[in-house]
Order: sequence, then structure tokens, then C-alpha cells
Amino acid sequence: MFRLALISPKGPLYRHRGGIFRKSLRYPPLTLPTLAALIPADIEHELQIFDEGVEDIPPDLDVDLIGMTVITGTANRAYELARHYRERGITVVLGGPHVTLVPDDAAPHADAIVVGYAEDTWPQLLHDFVDGRLQSRYDQAPDLSLAGRPRARRDLIPGGRHVKTGVFEATRGCNHRCDFCVVPFAWGRKPYQRPVAEVIDEIRATGVKRAIFIDLNLIADRDYAAELFTALSPLGIKWGGLATSLLARDEELLQLCARSGCIALLVGFESISKKALKDVSKAFNAPELYADWIRRFHDHGIALNGTFVFGLDSDTPEIFDETAEFVIEHRIDLPRFAILTPFPGTGLHERLDNEGRILTRNWELYDGQHVVFQPANMSVDELQQGNMRTWRKVYSYASIARRLRATPISKGLFLAANFGYRFYGRRLDRFYTCDWQLLQPESTSPRTGQQAA
Repeated sequence: MFRLALISPKGPLYRHRGGIFRKSLRYPPLTLPTLAALIPADIEHELQIFDEGVEDIPPDLDVDLIGMTVITGTANRAYELARHYRERGITVVLGGPHVTLVPDDAAPHADAIVVGYAEDTWPQLLHDFVDGRLQSRYDQAPDLSLAGRPRARRDLIPGGRHVKTGVFEATRGCNHRCDFCVVPFAWGRKPYQRPVAEVIDEIRATGVKRAIFIDLNLIADRDYAAELFTALSPLGIKWGGLATSLLARDEELLQLCARSGCIALLVGFESISKKALKDVSKAFNAPELYADWIRRFHDHGIALNGTFVFGLDSDTPEIFDETAEFVIEHRIDLPRFAILTPFPGTGLHERLDNEGRILTRNWELYDGQHVVFQPANMSVDELQQGNMRTWRKVYSYASIARRLRATPISKGLFLAANFGYRFYGRRLDRFYTCDWQLLQPESTSPRTGQQAA
């Protein structure tokens, strides 16, 4: 019988599992359960899945094949695990965003890699392995469709280790081309959509009353979004998801969204500087309209997880206090801050590399909370410390109280979320080792991402 293990390696956030990190901050992942559902019915197998963010992986794992999904921040850990298991004679396959962005970086660490979405290639790979003809690389089919695919094996998600909310996916991709985003560079700008009826049937089958859509941009296709929101309305569920700020400009679609049960959205504001947004190809965001957009979301009963990024080329040390004051004044319900990260394979990484500003290719530090490049208008330390200072200012007790006066949904729910983020934001130096400082460029191996000897 074919023995298979699917692994999601841990990243920096989950090195420590105390406090709120004892239970994963993320919602139940869909990648491994989706891969499990795609295993061909004619392959007799035994399957184990491991989410290392919430559980340990046995070092003596006894299987024939291991598949790992890899993001840049977990690449070093994935390579470490791959080396360990390959030395024990186990075949290792790597896939996911990092592999898709920089396949040549991943290939030396695996027996095979999967580039792009795996709906078609994963079943083919498994048949090839069982038949003894595994190829070294499998690329996404050009005519990929999400219609008619099997539902994720939710029964395989470990119970009690994640936030108890139903997680669903209706679309993939985004039609924008923000310079720092991995999506257009890994998968292009073509949106992929599941038939709305299939999404609704899956939600009904789970019986959940609260749901999270992990789609990167639910409104990438307006007509599809309108159809989805209309179909969600009769279900009577409450849900959250991700959308661009463009939703605030479309009153009809915003009303449909609210009536469908939406109570919270993650919106990437990114910066309060118009020039900074233009420089990274996200000029459709308009900082002069942010206050009005936030009010519109709140008026429709939608709370905001608003995200901001620091380190854009026009940013100066003043950006941290200015952003914190904006967030507090306009009462963003759950703000989140990150350091600009030039993920390999993106336009941003290429530009900064050409300018000699990439300071390290130690992928473990590509986690959104470390400075891995030379900023244009501040020092590495100013950017690192400014980010931490903003987290702490915005999540002071006084700031939380002021911001949540305007929250349109349960204050208890968002108060708990804010206290969780407060715990997180005041311990960045522990959980993300943000005391790390880089004084000069490292000598690195472009293929492995490891420091050269």
C-alpha cells in the first residue's frame, strides 16, 4: 500500500507555542486537505497530514512519499525537513508559492517540484510515482479550471488546534499587479473561479454559521462577486474575507456584500502616502478618500482588518507615527502592520536586487517583520524599530478603547481580537526575533538562500 504524508512546515511565528500561540492564530488551512481530496481513487493509500504550526512532525516518519507546501518564510525549514527525509530514503515533493516563484531555488532540495496550482499535476504526479516514472518537475496546466473539483478533506484537519470557523475558497488570483505582491508574479492576473453553486453547496454541507473566505480578492470579478453575494444571502451566515478598497467605491456591490452576511473584511490600505502607492503600482488606493471609505464600511456593518506596509521608497521615519495616528483617529477595528518584503520572483525583488539593496537571501527572515533590504530614506534599524513602535502604540489600551468605539459588530469579538494582536505586537522581538539587525549585505547562495561559507 502506498504511504503518503503531507506537510505544511512551520514559520517563525510558530516556533513558540505559548500564550495565544498555543492555539494557531490562523484558520484551518485548506492546502493539505485539498491535496488529500485530489488523490486519485484508484491509488490505494495510507495518508497522514501535519501542520507543523500546531503539531510536531515525527522525525522517524515511515512513508513512501512526502509532499510539502512552501511559502518563502518556511522555505529553509522545508529544505531542512526535505534533507532529513531524503537521507532516510523517502521521496520528497515540494510545491506552493515559493516553489512557483523561484523553482530553481527549490529544485535541488526535492526529488520533484510542482509549479503553479496542483489540481491537475498532483494526481498525475502520484500516478507517475506509483508507476515508477516520477518526473523532476510538474507545471500547472494552461487550461486549469476549478469547476467540478472534489471538496477539501476537512475531516483530516486536527480538531481543537485552530480557530473554529469554516474556511472556504471561491476564487483564486487577483487582477491587479501590485509590485510587492507574489500573486501576479506566481500565477499571473487571470482570476480562477469555482461555480457559485458549488461554493454554496459546500457551505451548506458543512453546516457552519460563521465562515472565512480566504480568497485574495473576492471582488476581482465584479459580476462573479455580485452573484456570490446574492447566493450567500439566504444562508443566514456571518462571514469575513479579503477585498480591495475598490469595494467602498461601488455602493451597489457594497450593499450586496453587507446583505450577504459580511461582518468583516481585510482591506490592504498599505500606505497613507499617495506617492508611495503609485510607486508600487497600487494607485487605485486613494489615501485622501480612506476616511470616507472606512465610514462607508462601518455604516454597512462591516468591520475592517486594515493592513499597512512600511519601508516603501518614499517612506521617511515620520511615516510610523503618522500611520498610527491615522489608524487611531479613523478607528480601524483591527489594524495590522508589516515591513515591506521583496519576495523572490516579484518585480520588487528584481528591482531592489538590481539596485544592490537586497541584504540577505536567508528566506527565514522573509516573514513581513524583518528588514531584508536597504530602505531608501531611513536606516535598517529605523525601519525595524519603527514597525515595532507602531504596533505598540496602536495596541495600547487607550488606543484600543478609542478605536473600538466605532466598531459596527460585536465589541466583544473585536475586543478579544485586539487583545490577541496586542499580545502579538508587544512580543515581536520574541516571536519574530526582531532584535535581529543587519549591518551589511551577506554573501549568499542564490540557489539555496543560505549564507555562503
